[in-house]
Amino acid sequence: MNSLIEINDLDLFYGDFHALKHVNLEIPEKAITAFIGPSGCGKSTLLRTFNRMNDMIAGTRIEGKVEIAGTDIYSKEVDVETLRKRVGMVFQQPNPFPKSIYDNVAYGPRLHGISDRKKLDEIVETSLRSAALWNEVKDHLKRSAYSISGGQQQRLCIARALAVEPDILLMDEATSALDPISTLKIEELAQELKDRYTIVMVTHNMHQAARVSQQTVFFLNGEVVEYSETEQLFSNPTDQRTEDYISGRFG
Repeated sequence: MNSLIEINDLDLFYGDFHALKHVNLEIPEKAITAFIGPSGCGKSTLLRTFNRMNDMIAGTRIEGKVEIAGTDIYSKEVDVETLRKRVGMVFQQPNPFPKSIYDNVAYGPRLHGISDRKKLDEIVETSLRSAALWNEVKDHLKRSAYSISGGQQQRLCIARALAVEPDILLMDEATSALDPISTLKIEELAQELKDRYTIVMVTHNMHQAARVSQQTVFFLNGEVVEYSETEQLFSNPTDQRTEDYISGRFG
């Protein structure tokens, strides 16, 4: 597999707190990579480096390199808005805008200069189809996004992220607030999307990582302990700490 994201000697600090320590990692394109580990171990922090969301936290300092398709995304030449168009993100809680279903999906394309109604209609339909939501909402596009269920709202947030045609989709505990049926739908959706997008997901649910990802990274105290193909990591881990975590001895 070709690597799309390459992390070299990455250290990240929140003030004096050393949140990520000497991270070296390659993330393949058009596959699902899962980040697992106990709370506070650095999973979400690393995820947020890929679209520079950590820039919004005062006192954040980064050393090392994060490259996407060969470009150092922390170089001064990189436009952060363009980067975030390429790297979409879905959060733990569904967070639709207080707008209609249609306007949620059309928001990004409009922001990037698309105003033609026919083109917007196409983008909205394509994005909602990609998020496996079109058939459920196609007759209610003018309704508030808050009028649909939590699981549907999360798929709407995925459609909103896909509407600007990203290369990468980040999912930060994207199913932890959902019921089992909605969770299954999001997992099935991720499996379908991986043929077109590079997906990186943070999850506390090891069963979910085992079910949907091709590669898994185990974090502990800000460090990458182990990284391998998912089946290998869960069936035959090379580090005792990984074995202890996945067998439930801690975490």
